[in-house]
Amino acid sequence: MKFFARVALVAALALGAAGAQDLGAYRTLARSLDAAAAAGSGEQALMELDQAEAAYAQLAPTVENRQLLGELRSTLDRARGALARTPAEVQAQVLLARGLLRRALYDQTLEALAQHPDHRAQLRLLAREFGLSADEAQALAQDAAAGQLERVAWRLQRSAARQVNAALQAARPQRNAAAYLNLARGASWLTALQNAGGTQTLRAEQFTAALKQLTAGDVPALTASLTGLRQGAGALVRSLATPPQLAAPAKPMPASSEVPAVAAAEVAPPAPAQQESLDATYAALARALTAAGHGDPETARQALSRALLAVPPSLREAAGYAAFVQNLTAAQERRGLRPEEVQALMAELGGLESGTVPTVDALSASTSRTFSGGLRATVFLGLALLALVPLYLLHLAFGSRNPAWRAITAALALLLLPLFVEGVFGFLGWLGDLSGVPLLRAALSLTLEQGAYGLPLRVLLMTLAVALASWGFWSLCVQFGLLGRPQGRRSGSSLEWDEEPI
Repeated sequence: MKFFARVALVAALALGAAGAQDLGAYRTLARSLDAAAAAGSGEQALMELDQAEAAYAQLAPTVENRQLLGELRSTLDRARGALARTPAEVQAQVLLARGLLRRALYDQTLEALAQHPDHRAQLRLLAREFGLSADEAQALAQDAAAGQLERVAWRLQRSAARQVNAALQAARPQRNAAAYLNLARGASWLTALQNAGGTQTLRAEQFTAALKQLTAGDVPALTASLTGLRQGAGALVRSLATPPQLAAPAKPMPASSEVPAVAAAEVAPPAPAQQESLDATYAALARALTAAGHGDPETARQALSRALLAVPPSLREAAGYAAFVQNLTAAQERRGLRPEEVQALMAELGGLESGTVPTVDALSASTSRTFSGGLRATVFLGLALLALVPLYLLHLAFGSRNPAWRAITAALALLLLPLFVEGVFGFLGWLGDLSGVPLLRAALSLTLEQGAYGLPLRVLLMTLAVALASWGFWSLCVQFGLLGRPQGRRSGSSLEWDEEPI
């Protein structure tokens, strides 16, 4: 956790000269770090960090502030070292590295704009990195073209403050990976806010203290720290609610009135807009759904990690976002992930998008979080074994001499077959996911609850069961004279229930 103590020092450093950064290397490094954070295995994370190392070597000569560059170098080294520990530590180190990258781009771009307003490529990347919408990015470009650097800084700081506030609102006073990562995410975004008004109420040392309390399991102290952090974040957001007054442009406006409009049009980022970020979240959840439906829960968990990273900033301020993060994090840690559990997450995300999570979706998400994994597998295995009891008792009571009772027994067996398949193969799939055995893990795809193909199979089984049961009971009714004329009845004698009619 010691690396968070350095955030305040690093964030306060300016880049000095206004040399242009290698934006291609920046993008590659950012993508590799995000992929390392979302990696589902140590091998994949190591591969992504290797690519980040190569991008860093290309970016380093174009970054003017050597001390900031050294901190970034140390953070990458700590991320590599964290591979031997927990995935949450790797993600936390990556979040800090991303914060340092954003601050480097932020400082150097503002320095460059002070000399000349035409830095469209850097502004596009800056707008994407700070999660600005298309309209916000256009306003950012217009301010830059007009030489209004204070308003450029304000727009970026306001977005970063929202990110800090959203991360703290999602954090819960619990000793788990979700709380750890939300605190790390908040500290990461704080690096872009050291020059903003109101940061005196929110300091990096507060995040460091909260993280120490979290790892020590001191929940009362963590609760108090979170309260203080949220109050500071709220004050910060309020301090940035009002834009600074328009000042005289640092440089004269271009003679042609078309230049600012062209610059603004080019600055608006085509890909990182809020809606496209939301689409990326849905796409990641869809990949998780596909993988879960094919008995590949490991790939599904990786997709869930990408979905969490892709959630747009606008939704992170929604009232139900904390519950969504809790449910999604629980699904990431779950063994034997099933399609309906991912569907519940997709429904919950849809509720966040619309502004209201329906009660049925909230109930589904809560159920999938509690009745799933090992509990679900064990319960259904127990029911599958208990399903054999009525079949045995039916055979014991009436035997197999009467074809009518044989038909009724077969009908009951067909009705209980989906339960038996779910219990046996669901438990084997959960056991395979727990042990890492691919053959057992693939057993999940054999259950009738796994995909749409199970519906016609269940219809077929129920049709056969209804037909056999109807024929069996009809035969018994005829046999004992309840329908039509009794068969096989002889004077002075009667048939038993289990006796075959003559």
